Amino acid sequence: MFKTRLISGIVLVAAALALIMTGAEVLLGAACVISLIGMYELYRVYKMERTVAAFAGYAAAVLFYADLYVSWIPDPMMFVIGLLIILLAIYVLAYPKYHASQITAAFFGVFYVAVMLSCIYRTRMMEKGAYIVWLIFLCSWGCDTCAYCAGVTLGKHKMSPVLSPKKSVEGAIGGLVGTFALTALYAFVFRTQMEVTGIQILMLAAIATVGGVISMIGDLAASAIKRNYEIKDYGTLIPGHGGILDRFDSVIFTAPVIYYLAEYLL
Repeated sequence: MFKTRLISGIVLVAAALALIMTGAEVLLGAACVISLIGMYELYRVYKMERTVAAFAGYAAAVLFYADLYVSWIPDPMMFVIGLLIILLAIYVLAYPKYHASQITAAFFGVFYVAVMLSCIYRTRMMEKGAYIVWLIFLCSWGCDTCAYCAGVTLGKHKMSPVLSPKKSVEGAIGGLVGTFALTALYAFVFRTQMEVTGIQILMLAAIATVGGVISMIGDLAASAIKRNYEIKDYGTLIPGHGGILDRFDSVIFTAPVIYYLAEYLL
């Protein structure tokens, strides 16, 4: 299992490197496809992945990504309200085919997966985004790795004994310290390309540390949904890791946090 997980992890990192370095339309298209797969996995939890309501969610995600490229929706609230009206219309016209929770899940899935993951692309397209975008992964996958190492060696106090018994307070602290150190090192190495000062390097490390806290919430939130519906993994697409949502649960939360913090603080 460890070997399979390691190989999958290496392939995943290599794919992320290739897509993010390429950027532009390639990254936009990849983010859209990944979002659709993640939405499918989430909708499958609610037993509605191939329903009309689900396809309305998929179509909304594609429309959202298309708008990131061509900007044809004048007001974002038009998208939100329009999607809600369409889903409620499906709910009413097909009644009693859907449970209210399924319509809620269809609406939720678009924003939880597609909209939040799109911030990877939005961050990449910022000025200096080619470098800032890696903060998303440093404070999600980097934090997770550091937390695992710290938890295995030092973990004694359970952080969330009911929801995630293997996670410890010591692991969480180690994850955050590791995130700060990794980001500071990363920013220092690329300080010339990023044109940042010493203070800005510390600011980037602080931003990533905040993202690390949020990444833990994202991880636990995804686990909570699985606990509610008594499933082990969201899917089997990534050997040793599970589905898209199993591997990107923390990235989903950190992407918008890094995007907006970088947008307004740097």
